Amino acid sequence: MTVPFIVGTDNKSLNTAMPTSLDQDRLPNHIAIIMDGNGRWAKQKKLPRTIGHTAGVEALKKTLRLCSNWGIKVLTVYAFSTENWSRPKEEVNFLMKLFESVLQKEIEFLNLEDVRVDFIGELKELPVKLQDLIKEAIKLTKNNTGICFNVCANYGGRRELVRAAQKLANRAMIGELHPALIDENIFKEELFTSKFADPDLLIRTSGEKRISNFLLWQLAYAEIHITDVYWPDFNEVSLTNALLDFQSRRRRFGGVDQISSDQS
Repeated sequence: MTVPFIVGTDNKSLNTAMPTSLDQDRLPNHIAIIMDGNGRWAKQKKLPRTIGHTAGVEALKKTLRLCSNWGIKVLTVYAFSTENWSRPKEEVNFLMKLFESVLQKEIEFLNLEDVRVDFIGELKELPVKLQDLIKEAIKLTKNNTGICFNVCANYGGRRELVRAAQKLANRAMIGELHPALIDENIFKEELFTSKFADPDLLIRTSGEKRISNFLLWQLAYAEIHITDVYWPDFNEVSLTNALLDFQSRRRRFGGVDQISSDQS
């Protein structure tokens, strides 16, 4: 699922107009993506895994451009998990350097495209240079009004929930918050994603059928779309299929349709 995280693309052939098969009024506001399959894509082509990660950058550029043009308000991507540190040191080092170089190259373009960038996770454990670039990107784009682009870097869903619980416990311990008053809304305020609505749609590439410690709280009622496509091959058709799948669902959030209720 590791892949750097940038928006701009100079692929002039990319058709960014929304397909007529999609209903503009029924698009998800927030899409989350587990970008999986870079290594397997490279292996299939008898290429180094690093080439797969580089190809994944291009897929993300195109996907973010499409989401922005089609009216998606928030895109959150799983770029590097807390578990990814266990990968070979050479691969992790390559990814950190790739994150840095791509972000450094594209930071001005992000701003010109009116994209608001945020990063989610335990960022203090990342290399110092990358931390500085992240701070710069957030500061530069914080007032932009276009698509919100959230990058989960050194992120783990369980760690996020423990962190939120610890913060609430500390507030209760100093008398700032009575434990009986803690509800879902107060708990959500302590999450990394507190300023965003939860994802409506989760897309996972490469055919894996799990959420891999990603946004465990936030995905409670997200529709899930699984595709066998490896992330580097994810394109306009792949995104369209995911959105058509989403638009085919009836979102009841634990309730029932009125028709079903009348018939039951």
